[in-house]
Amino acid sequence: MADFPSKVTTETSPPQSQSSQGGNSLRGLAANITTMVDMPFIRSIPAVLMIIEICLGLLQWALIASAHYTFVPAYGWVMFVAVTLWLLTTILFLFILFGVQHKLSSVPWPLTVMVYNAVAAVLYLTAFLANAVSVHPYALSYFYGHMAAAAFFGAVVTIAYGASAYFSYLDWKGSGNAASATVPT
Repeated sequence: MADFPSKVTTETSPPQSQSSQGGNSLRGLAANITTMVDMPFIRSIPAVLMIIEICLGLLQWALIASAHYTFVPAYGWVMFVAVTLWLLTTILFLFILFGVQHKLSSVPWPLTVMVYNAVAAVLYLTAFLANAVSVHPYALSYFYGHMAAAAFFGAVVTIAYGASAYFSYLDWKGSGNAASATVPT
């Protein structure tokens, strides 16, 4: 029994030194990155919704930023909501994509994502309404199309956040939280 550990080997291939790999070091780095990426998440509906939120949210605030938006005070709120939620959604997407939520197990991720998406949907609804109401001053301007398109993309992003909140709710409800486990049905 004492000689058992010396007979067991855990290597599946012969060890290679760093210099013998040559051009394979980039291939190894790419393999390490792809093992860190949560591939099933990318194919899920919540990931597609987050990608839509990121892309169309960027498009919305880029359209507004390309115009003279400082003349209408409501666009300050629209830009604040659009840029802030774009940044936070990008960070959340990368957290979930690279599995950071597994390392931070003390955070109730299903509940956190649900609350985030619900709050984002409400904030984007207010920003969309402010954007849609404030398009009129640009009616005779070159930037009218920019502001009208930004309002349209704001509506689409609002719907995407609402759908994300719904799917986050389903994920939270089905995650075996204490509230659903203790309530008799």
